[in-house]
Amino acid sequence: MTDQKVFFGSNLKFLRERRKLSQEELANTLKIKRSKLAAIESGQTKTPPFEDVINLSAYFKISIDSLLRIDLGKLGSLKLRELEAGNDVYIKGGQIRVLAITVDQHNKENLEYVPVKAKAGYQSGFNDPDFIATLPKFSLPNLPDGKTYRMFPIAGDSMLPFPDASELICTYIENWNSLKPQTLCVAILKGTQDFVFKQVSLTSGGLLMESYNSLYKPYTVPVSEVLELWQYYSHHTRQIPEIQDIHSLTAIIKEMQADIKVIKDKA
Repeated sequence: MTDQKVFFGSNLKFLRERRKLSQEELANTLKIKRSKLAAIESGQTKTPPFEDVINLSAYFKISIDSLLRIDLGKLGSLKLRELEAGNDVYIKGGQIRVLAITVDQHNKENLEYVPVKAKAGYQSGFNDPDFIATLPKFSLPNLPDGKTYRMFPIAGDSMLPFPDASELICTYIENWNSLKPQTLCVAILKGTQDFVFKQVSLTSGGLLMESYNSLYKPYTVPVSEVLELWQYYSHHTRQIPEIQDIHSLTAIIKEMQADIKVIKDKA
């Protein structure tokens, strides 16, 4: 078994300097001696007291696992901001990105439905098992195994041809770094902001939100303002498509095929 390299001392120095703090300032904030802090940073103290490790983790809002096991100095600035915002995959307990779920009598995950009246409550109780247990829940056949599903209602015309009042079945995205550009997602936002259904892309400035409807301008939401991302899987609507819409779509496709044929003939 190979020895696991520990980055605690170098990470501590990196985070302190990132915040432009002197050893004296950080030591005073944490109520420890500067010499103790210096010894930890330099690696002279191989096994710092658990209390100090916990306090430093809480101060920088980065999990102990990440402080110990990941060389933070080699991470990109976006990932660092995501960690500092609480989006740390190693954080356990009642922290951000820890998904609360419910299961049926066969220990299979339910598909929970978040009705309009539960939106405000969901934003504050999304990681609370007791709150999630109060949501309506059901199961659907033929959903792929190994994923967590939830259903969200949408409103408005910003994502036409998805009609107003559609209900979206979505899968939970745990690793936002795996997000492909313009992925259809329901984003759960902090504070008084609503759920949004958009094409979502990860950028250096945060999460870019784009609508299908060109009347709605794209905008960027800081990573720290997003609680959860759910990727579109399917949707349910009671609205019957208009026949003329289908005819128009068919005409457009035929026109495109004719244009392609002309281009090929000229080539």
